Amino acid sequence: MPLVDELLLAVQGDPFWESYLKQLKTPYEATFTLHLAILVEPYLQFILEGKKTVESRFSSRRFAPYNRVDKGDVVLLKQSSGPIVGVCQVAQAWFYHLEPESWLTIKKNFAAAICAQDPDFWKQRETASFATLMRIENVKSISPIKFTKRDRRGWVVLHESSGQLQLDLGNL
Repeated sequence: MPLVDELLLAVQGDPFWESYLKQLKTPYEATFTLHLAILVEPYLQFILEGKKTVESRFSSRRFAPYNRVDKGDVVLLKQSSGPIVGVCQVAQAWFYHLEPESWLTIKKNFAAAICAQDPDFWKQRETASFATLMRIENVKSISPIKFTKRDRRGWVVLHESSGQLQLDLGNL
């Protein structure tokens, strides 16, 4: 079964998600981009429980989601080496070219929302040059959906919205 159909089945009974994700049935009309985030524990569980309200991605180069995610986009939450188990929506996104001042801003304003109070979290990311922070909302746990991914990317853009307004030429 195609991923879109499995996703619509998984959110059945949730009026918000049913309505929002139906746009994927007509991809050229979708107003959002669909992303896949690979997550490890305990961060995946923190998102599903509502403890983690900002997802962060740090990288040495401008890899997705840097400048590729926007308000309204949908993120599928996949367990590392496991199935997709959740879905959420991006409420706001921030992009940083990391320098001492931006590191301080991120730590001060986002550490609690990222669930990153452990000094090891920051130590593991100290060589990063870019950061993407996304405030997430409408988090929903779903029945597991198998999704095979063979590369090591932690973030994949699955379907990009056209970002263009559709012209109605019917009245010309």
